Amino acid sequence: MRTTHGSEPHSLKFAPRLNWLRAGILGANDGIVSIAALVVGVAAATSDIGPIVVAGIAGIIAGALSMGLGEYVSVSSQRDSEAALIKRERQELEDFPDEELAELADIYQGRGLSPATAALVAQELTAHNAVAAHLEAELGIDEAQLTNPWHAAISSAVSFLAGAVLPMLAIALAPETIRIPLTFAASLVALALTGGIGAYLGQSPMMRPIIRVTAGGALALGLTWGIGNLLGGGVAL
Repeated sequence: MRTTHGSEPHSLKFAPRLNWLRAGILGANDGIVSIAALVVGVAAATSDIGPIVVAGIAGIIAGALSMGLGEYVSVSSQRDSEAALIKRERQELEDFPDEELAELADIYQGRGLSPATAALVAQELTAHNAVAAHLEAELGIDEAQLTNPWHAAISSAVSFLAGAVLPMLAIALAPETIRIPLTFAASLVALALTGGIGAYLGQSPMMRPIIRVTAGGALALGLTWGIGNLLGGGVAL
């Protein structure tokens, strides 16, 4: 694993950022798709703006709470697992220090170091911070940067609200004749932007995630519009 002198590995420094990014992108995408699909489905069944707005507001509240709670529970479970692994590693270092030292040397030897160099690296890392050395080498965990369930929950809930604003405004403010197509277009543009921003922040190519989220959103919107038409025979697209 690539490291820099006096700092943790790049992958460990990037992990908290990925946690925020994952929760934020997931929340924004879900907010756009869920609320756009909901209001488009209702708008296809009725041209009355009242039920559309009520359904959208209810969906926003329920969706934001659900996303935040879901992320909190999920990441809390992950953090509990990481804490259990750290506790077990500490106990093993207390009970079997020689075996753990040999295990650490074997890990570095498996990464390409010579037996003598691997043994020296293991000894020096153990002398500096045995727990941190074993957590990083064996489990890829940095004890100082465990995943934070509150960060993920807040990021997911807030991003859901942000994503839901655009389709809600489009459906509520647009004239009846262009209400549905405008919401379609605005939602797909927002999804493309979200996919591109997520790819940029994650330092990955943009085209594939843009196509992926836009195609998925278009499918969801098309299905709910079709269902709304079948159930209510409302405004045609």
